[in-house]
Parts: sequence; structure tokens; C-alpha cells
Amino acid sequence: MIRRLYDTTMAYADHPNAMWVLFVVAFVESSFFPIPPDTLMIPMILAHPKNAWRVATVALAGSVLGGMLGYAIGYFAYESIGAPILTAMGKADAMAEFNQRFNDFGFWAVLTAGVTPFPYKVITIMSGWTAMPLPTFVATSILARALRFFVVAALLRIFGAPIRDFIEHRLGLVFTVFIVLLIGSFFLVKYL
Repeated sequence: MIRRLYDTTMAYADHPNAMWVLFVVAFVESSFFPIPPDTLMIPMILAHPKNAWRVATVALAGSVLGGMLGYAIGYFAYESIGAPILTAMGKADAMAEFNQRFNDFGFWAVLTAGVTPFPYKVITIMSGWTAMPLPTFVATSILARALRFFVVAALLRIFGAPIRDFIEHRLGLVFTVFIVLLIGSFFLVKYL
């Protein structure tokens, strides 16, 4: 089923309305869709390298707005369903403590999910669920998704088709190592 969905998504890369399809894919991927926008971005940029920045901008806009939908899903579903259940079980205080801990590191969680292969939709929903401050969530989403999409666009524009394999199979690992080193550096500076 996922392969069929992937193939269908890829078929839209040459469609006259490919930018709109990219926007929709980026939007829904940020809250529930399993196929990342990169699958459309790559063939779109390879076909028209001069449009690389436009393609990245469309993916960024769709992804951030979709992330806000994911945030709303987490925020409103928790308030209407999760909170009453936890209160009835006497666990409301434990949830408040978890929410505070998550939000203390929320910037890093959103940044990490926004650039690495970790499903971004999980963090968008979790951010709403824990009531992370919306400005923090939006600003970090913009930073993370811009970093990811514009790096992909730049690599494709500069190196063309030969870099495709690296992007599809290794760029996620590079981003993950970068985030681990960045977070590790901050902790070292803080505790040394």
C-alpha cells in the first residue's frame, strides 16, 4: 500500500500542478501522511534546477502550515479526550510534569524531527498535546524545515542527478549526526 502511495505521489512530479501537489503533500505529511515531500521535490528540482528555491519554499510553507494542523490535533484532542481520562485516573499531575519536561526541550525536539528522518508529524502532534508555546513551535518548525528543504534544493541545484542517491539514502544520517553534535556541544558548554 505504501509503495502504491509512493508511486502515485511520484507521478505528480511532472504534473502541470506539481507545485500545488507538493504543497498539499508537505502539508499533510506534517500531520498524518506517510510520504515525505522530498519524494516530489527531488524529481521536480532535477527537471527544472532553476526552480529549486521556489520548490523548497513551497515545501516549507506547506510543511509549516501542516505542522500547525498537527499541533492543533494534539492540542484539541488532548483537551477533549486525554485530559479528562488522566484526571479521572489521578494522573493529571504526572502529565503536567511530562508536559513541562517535553517543553523544556521542545525546541530541540522540533528541530530534530524537522531535519532528521524521525517522523515530523509525531512531534507536531506532541507539541500541541503538551501545549508547547505556539511561537516557539512555529519558529522552530520554520528553522528546521527550511534547513532540510533548502539543503536538499541546494545540493540538487549544484550537483544535479548524481547527488540523488546521497540525498535519498544518506542525508538523513548526516542531519542526525549534525543534530547530535550540536546538542552535545550545547550540553558540554553548559556543564563544563
